[in-house]
This record gives sequence, structure tokens and C-alpha cells, in this order.
Amino acid sequence: MKIQDIGNRTENTWCPGCGNFAILNSIKTVLKNLQEESTPLENVVLVSGIGCHGKIVDYLNVNSFYSIHGRATPVAEGIKLANQNLKVIGFAGDGDAYGEGIEHLIFAAKRNVDITMIIHNNRVYGLTTGQSSPTSPLGYKGRSTPKGSIEIPLNPLEVMLSSGATFLARGYSRNIELLKNIFKEAINHKGFALIDILQVCFTYYNMYEYYNKKVYELKEHNVEDYSEALKKIREWNYYNEKPIALGVFYKQKSVTFGDRIAGNRTKTQDTNSFIEQSLTKTI
Repeated sequence: MKIQDIGNRTENTWCPGCGNFAILNSIKTVLKNLQEESTPLENVVLVSGIGCHGKIVDYLNVNSFYSIHGRATPVAEGIKLANQNLKVIGFAGDGDAYGEGIEHLIFAAKRNVDITMIIHNNRVYGLTTGQSSPTSPLGYKGRSTPKGSIEIPLNPLEVMLSSGATFLARGYSRNIELLKNIFKEAINHKGFALIDILQVCFTYYNMYEYYNKKVYELKEHNVEDYSEALKKIREWNYYNEKPIALGVFYKQKSVTFGDRIAGNRTKTQDTNSFIEQSLTKTI
């Protein structure tokens, strides 16, 4: 299958300059690579939330599910737990995931459910024309905060690390090669993976110039060191003027929620079999 075959003829309605185009093109390449490496697209399911990001499933010839606002994560969890053979990839926005849906992310990370969540973090509610989101910086002026936001932004990677996520990374929509590498590594990771992408909303919050000056790729970083990951995650806290690290912050192996369920099911079956055998002998 060619990359263009993974897409379709649906009219793309994203604004010119939107960072979502880079995410779409990157995931197309990764899906093609997965298929070439023996993961058929029939075994991939995409889940999206509500927002500009959600349209991404309209532009891909892959099994998909539209969830309601803030609920992409539990839908992805349910699909994965129902069929452990599937690769489940969730797409959500910062308002969608870090606002209404933050509790679902926390528990998916805590359980280590084997899904990949890709967060389109443009730090604004773009679909509804520019209201402040959980990651908007202090002082952000938008439709809901015309005099400037008085809230300190959430650092979602720090929340996810403390919640038990076993794979955490940050990407940038102007660095497609890094996005491809992170996507592939996250999808192949066995456990809960979250990628926070600085996905620029060119229309309502154009951060390209700012990010271009601030971002850098992590080098010689020990992804298995929790303390080092926390240090790098806290380096830029979504409102200070420090450099912004891109790449994989944390990665570790741990038993997944699906494996625990399968283990408990086996134990239950063994127990039931033992009881049945005992009853038979008694009778």
C-alpha cells in the first residue's frame, strides 16, 4: 500500500498553516511502516475526540471511532481491552484531553493500558475560535479571557508521569521527522504512551516563531531514569522562557492492565476447574 492509499478523498477543512497537517502526514507514514512490518491496517483502530484534531480520522482509510468531548481515552481503553490484538491510537486536543478528559488520562496511565494517546496541543480552543485552554499561558488573551488569563497552565507531562505513564514524549508540528520516530516508538511500546505535540493553531494562536527559537531535541538523556525525566519535563513549564525539550522523556517496561486481566481470568478459570473436579470426585 502506498502512503496516498492510506488517505482518502474527503475534503480537508483545516486552516492553511495548521499544525494538524504535519501530524496527519506523519501518522500516514508510520501506519504504512507498521503495515510493512506485519501489522495490517485491519488491526489498527483510531479514536478521536471533539475539536479540530478530530477530523484526522476523516482523512484516513483506517478503522475509527468518534467519541464525545473528553472521552477519547476511555473509548480507546475499551477497544483495546475487548481485543488485545489491536493497535489502538487515540487523538485528542489539549482542551479535549487535559480539560474535560484529564481524569480518564490519569486512570489510563495508572492502569498502564496498552494504548497510544496523541495530544494535539495548540494551547487554545481552536474549533470554537480561540478560548483559553488548560495549557494556555498566563496572560493569554482570547474570547473567554479578553483581559488575559489569570490561571497558571497545566503541565500535562508532569501529571502523566506522576500517574504512572510508561512512555512520555513531546513533539512539534514543524519537526516531522522527529514526530514520525516518536509515533512509531510510542505505538510499538507495550503500555500506556502519551505524546504531547506542540501543534500550532495558525489562525487563533500562532506560536511558530516562538517555538522555532525555543525548541531543542533531547540528547544523551536516560529515558529509564524517572528523576531525570521529571527534571526535563519541568524545565519548561508552559509559561516560563526556558528552552523546550523535544523527544522521549520517559520509557519503562511494566505489566499492562490487559495482561493483569488475562492473568486474573486464568486464575479464575483454574479455580473453577479445581472446584468442578472436586465436586465431581465428591459426587
